[in-house]
Amino acid sequence: MWMYLGLLAALFLGLHNLCKKHAVQGNEVFPVLLGTITSGFLFVAGFYILATFYPEYAIENGYDFQKISWQTHGFIFIKSCIMAGSWVLAYQALKHLPITIVTPIRSAGPFFTFIGAMIIYKESPNVYQWIGFFLIIFSVILYSRIGKKEGIIFKRNKWIFAIIGATFLGASSGLYDKFLIQNISLNPQTLQFWFCLYTILILLVILTITWFPYAEKRRAFKFRWSIVAVGVLLQAADYFYFKALQDPDALIMLLSAIKRSQLIIAVVIGGIIFKEQNKRKKLVPLACIMLGVFLILYA
Repeated sequence: MWMYLGLLAALFLGLHNLCKKHAVQGNEVFPVLLGTITSGFLFVAGFYILATFYPEYAIENGYDFQKISWQTHGFIFIKSCIMAGSWVLAYQALKHLPITIVTPIRSAGPFFTFIGAMIIYKESPNVYQWIGFFLIIFSVILYSRIGKKEGIIFKRNKWIFAIIGATFLGASSGLYDKFLIQNISLNPQTLQFWFCLYTILILLVILTITWFPYAEKRRAFKFRWSIVAVGVLLQAADYFYFKALQDPDALIMLLSAIKRSQLIIAVVIGGIIFKEQNKRKKLVPLACIMLGVFLILYA
């Protein structure tokens, strides 16, 4: 069951990536990021308010919110710091790079998760899983060659390093999620509510320094419907992902790989919508990534 929940998370993540690319094009990145997280928080907060006034109904329908200790709040705040850093880097990279380059590089996330899962959680991959993960890494190398044809030199482009940094932080957050869900025993909605709230506070501090004082930047910001859509779709994806992690049998390395199936939406549909170059050539490494995901699922 947890694998199917992972596929649902991938579906919403793919749609989330398309809307995110639309939201940041020619726009100020930090207020867009704040808008998306705030939209997602308001979506979850609606359920929080219902659970507060109708606790019995919330418990019956599976969206009750836990009362947590200050120590647990500290653990959630750490996750907010990790993901805030990841999103700041990812949004900046997405603004300056094609979605058909950014999304596949982020697909290397399972490799970092794979290493962490072996070291931290003692998860044991088999031969097929090894092949699958190295196929994913090989595909990212192929994307770097295609990127050169679009004037993107991986070794010299700072946005490539930004998306790699975002990928590493995102993978670290994925490993941390298993700790929060299985060791701390947080349910998905409680984690989402406080995580979003703390992330908003962190972003407000960043914007107070980098955006609010500058009138030109404030005028350059354009509100778009996709900002709200990004926030809601991300919360939907996170909910199914966290629900999958609640299963004691769930392997974080496999869940991380399953989520990469979002690439079909991002590369194929995104490439068409945003009229990006070399779409056919990008299908080859995409196929390798999907084969890698299939081998992991098959294993």
